[in-house]
Amino acid sequence: MTTLASHPSARPMAEPAAPPRPFKPAHRLHAWPLTGILLLYPLWWALGLGVLIFFIAAVPMLWALVRHAAAGHVVKLPPAFLLWLLFLAVVGFGLFTLGADPAGTVPGTAASRLVSYAFRLGGYGALTVLLVYAGNLDRRAVTQERLVRLLGWLFMVTVAGGLLGMLAPRFEFTAPFELLLPAHVRHDGFVQSLVHPTAAQVMNLLGGEAPRPGAPWGYTNTWGNNVCLLAGWLAVAGFTMARTRRAKLLAAATLLVSIVPIVYSLNRGLWIGLAAMVVYVAVRLALRGRLAALGLVAVAGVAVAVALAVTPLGDVVNARVEHGKSNGVRMYTTQKAIDGMRESPLIGFGSTRTTIGGRNSIAVGESANCERCGNFTIGGNGQLWQLLYAHGLLGTLTYAGFFLAGLWRFRRDATPIGLAGGAALVSSFTAMLWYNSLVTPLALTFLAYAVLWRNQQRGFTQP
Repeated sequence: MTTLASHPSARPMAEPAAPPRPFKPAHRLHAWPLTGILLLYPLWWALGLGVLIFFIAAVPMLWALVRHAAAGHVVKLPPAFLLWLLFLAVVGFGLFTLGADPAGTVPGTAASRLVSYAFRLGGYGALTVLLVYAGNLDRRAVTQERLVRLLGWLFMVTVAGGLLGMLAPRFEFTAPFELLLPAHVRHDGFVQSLVHPTAAQVMNLLGGEAPRPGAPWGYTNTWGNNVCLLAGWLAVAGFTMARTRRAKLLAAATLLVSIVPIVYSLNRGLWIGLAAMVVYVAVRLALRGRLAALGLVAVAGVAVAVALAVTPLGDVVNARVEHGKSNGVRMYTTQKAIDGMRESPLIGFGSTRTTIGGRNSIAVGESANCERCGNFTIGGNGQLWQLLYAHGLLGTLTYAGFFLAGLWRFRRDATPIGLAGGAALVSSFTAMLWYNSLVTPLALTFLAYAVLWRNQQRGFTQP
């Protein structure tokens, strides 16, 4: 007989199995924010976003890093990063000194200096994100070889821009992004330098107008700085990574052709920077006993010397050395920067200032007929002087200390990548004397740092 308890309807029903949770793949950092900047830089320049693209790309990069950390991944930080964070803190404290009017400068208010201060602080912040992002990118997303080739590609773009500046120095156009800006903003000189594409700066240096290449980096000094920062990457990509004879010939031809715009840029800082890089590589190779490679460096130096001796390029170099019209202004603004540093030695004045008058009289100022007669920017003639003036000794020591620590940390990396990255960092130190680093030169310096850091993580550093 079947009892009530044994009846099938009285047995507890089994609970339905819980549906399987959807599979969530591990969060990975994607390559497109970084490769998009480097590969498409000519497009960003033509759109009027050449400088601003680093600010724009920092937004998805930062968001991706936050999600990466939230997913349980460790976000690695570069060597000596604490020094860089201290530098950013000093820049931040500079907000409280913007209202100061150092001796010999045009009076102003903190509000009137806030835009330039915010631009520099934002630039340093955005490029910090770039550095951390590049260092954390998975090798499957961007290999070392691909990153080096992208930087080599940028050198080719720079050489093409230099040739454009020589052949069509007055070439310029209104960029699409520029058209979107209100008229009063669009015509501002500072905004123009960011969004208005030009091929060259035409200056009177050798007794007449001389075109000095600038595309796609805006200023001719920025162009020269970036040539130094990028040249080594094309050499590595073309001679140690290229798999075909055609690729090697293209790299060799690009390096050879680059001599022409490098010379005609009349950029003494560029020439000194390249010489410093060659000496650095030569010393590194000599210490390793690699005399054959050292001989190649010597042969290259002789080839350049012969080219200068038997072509008109040598006459251009001699003329530039003999005509140093900017020397007086540089010495004047350098002295002003040092004097200002003495007034506020620890954290500086937060930003640059403008001198009252010129070198010879406070009554002489800038005018339409004489743009270089006065009202000079203190801190505008080199990153070192800007650091001392705007951010004091604390800012200068933490900024330089970060890159010096990197050079020391990666000193044993004698691979081609290690030599090229170290040479780029060395060139950035020589450039500090006459070039400002924001935005693109510091971005390329950070990418050199990131390549060295990634190389160390991959175990390519030799004991």
